[in-house]
Amino acid sequence: MAEPTPRRNEPRLRPAPLLFEPAEAASDPEHFFDLESIDDPRALLARATELTLAFRAAADRAVEYQAMAAAQLADPRRFDRLTAADIAERAEWTEDYAKKMVEFGRDLMRGGGDGRGPSDPL
Repeated sequence: MAEPTPRRNEPRLRPAPLLFEPAEAASDPEHFFDLESIDDPRALLARATELTLAFRAAADRAVEYQAMAAAQLADPRRFDRLTAADIAERAEWTEDYAKKMVEFGRDLMRGGGDGRGPSDPL
């Protein structure tokens, strides 16, 4: 699996609201957040851009939570702590990437960073 590459020093974006996808619409492979129904290219570009930014912001946050979970699982004070290899296997990462994510998570939990957004574990 490819390793995610969090962005360095980018401001945290506020995601656009993700509209609820009813089950019948979500099952249609041509349906994606009602974008297929937008005829005006300006409106389509605006909404697609909102969704792109929302998904990026969500992915950035998810990576931060992955890193914090990895750091907690690797905490030497835990009797059931996991090795970097164990974490890598569970998250489908390389062992080197797992080590970097553990350090990134530790930094996040210490309140590290400059407040401008997520740091880059790489």
